[in-house]
Amino acid sequence: MNQIDLAGRSAVVTGGARGIGLAVVERLVASGARVAIWDRDEAAAAAAAQRAGQVSLAVDVTDEHAVAAAVARSETLVGPIDILVTSAGITGPNLPTEEYPVDAWRQVIDIDLTGPFLCSRAVVPGMRARDYGRIVHIASIAGKEGNPNAAAYSAAKAGVISLTKSLGKELAGTGVRVNCVTPAAVRTEMFEQMTETHIQYMLSKIPMGRFGLTAEIAAMIAWLASEECSFSTGAVFDLSGGRAVY
Repeated sequence: MNQIDLAGRSAVVTGGARGIGLAVVERLVASGARVAIWDRDEAAAAAAAQRAGQVSLAVDVTDEHAVAAAVARSETLVGPIDILVTSAGITGPNLPTEEYPVDAWRQVIDIDLTGPFLCSRAVVPGMRARDYGRIVHIASIAGKEGNPNAAAYSAAKAGVISLTKSLGKELAGTGVRVNCVTPAAVRTEMFEQMTETHIQYMLSKIPMGRFGLTAEIAAMIAWLASEECSFSTGAVFDLSGGRAVY
């Protein structure tokens, strides 16, 4: 494992109790950061925090007041937030658009797109005041290409890409960098929300012929969260095993 220096940095990882989020927590901690794990599953977040020797908060990222309170509490526990990684997300059902339940659509958009917006909105003032920060959003290859029978997820992740570009441009004149990663499918608990047909479709699109590993995603995010990532902002970093064409 390459050494990335995050000593003295304070981070928030949303959805940090499991999957990619947990791998990011572990990699940031290994790099020297203090981490506050945010997750709506309070018990899982507490267990993850105990294993990592960090702290956890039960947070609904779709609630602006809960997010603002969590920022204040996190800064008390780990210090001013230098790094935000937004990993909280759901896939939603795999259905044709004409059959997609409106309530499910709203839930996916709220968690996967509004969540990153609210979390970014809450940490940016402090980062701007300190003239330093790193925000890394976890988007998806689906946000670039659109996956069939996953309209809400694809639309939300496309929105995350555009949010990244907009916010990166807004903050380009400061010491804050905003980037996102676009993984292809990574086998995590989120697969339990998908049909086997959809899982096999995603695998068939990856030239490497395998799913990504959570540690591979975390490795790139750790660099994007570091001071060395100084001239990339509003950028989209591919993690698709060769699937992406741009």
